[in-house]
Amino acid sequence: MAEKKRPRRTRERILETSLALFNTHGAPQVTTADIADEMSISPGNLYYHFSNKDEIVLDLYERYEATVLPLYAHRGGRSLDVDDLWLWLHLLFESMWKYRFLYRDIDQLTSQSPKLGARFGALLRRAAITVIELCEGLTKARAMHASEREIESLAQNVVLVSAYWMSYDRVRRSAENAATEHHAGRAAYQVLALFAPYLDGDARAYFDRLAAEYL
Repeated sequence: MAEKKRPRRTRERILETSLALFNTHGAPQVTTADIADEMSISPGNLYYHFSNKDEIVLDLYERYEATVLPLYAHRGGRSLDVDDLWLWLHLLFESMWKYRFLYRDIDQLTSQSPKLGARFGALLRRAAITVIELCEGLTKARAMHASEREIESLAQNVVLVSAYWMSYDRVRRSAENAATEHHAGRAAYQVLALFAPYLDGDARAYFDRLAAEYL
């Protein structure tokens, strides 16, 4: 006789339901009553697990942070190529897409919750440091040439474009009535394009082949 699956705990169901609703409608537009109604549970049952919506948002952020922190691990100064950068961007945007509500309303969410703002700000700073480390790896492999100041500016631009890409892409597709869904490859290409002026030789040729595919 097959073993019955254990029912998911209510707390986990709340987080799963909240993530789906937040991603679809935006966290500011979803209330705890909406979440409880979607789950067919009482508001009191939800409040037993979370005192308010901010706690739910913070819990989901912590899960997102746990998925991307390994991508920000120190690279130890090893040589890298454009494929390493391409894979890193793909994995990053896939994680961001799963928790896209965080970026959809990043300004509002972080301003309403100082704790979330501090955590998110630290994560973005870590992301910039990682981009600098990636650039150093590409430079070591002679795939990239850029000054220290150019690399620092590039790192900030990469974080900026990455953080606001999903909001821009959502509005763009809506304005164009585009039926296509988000594509991590397209997002990764747009960010990779920021590196293009600094790539040399085979690395630049590789980027040009990607451009032919995505444009």
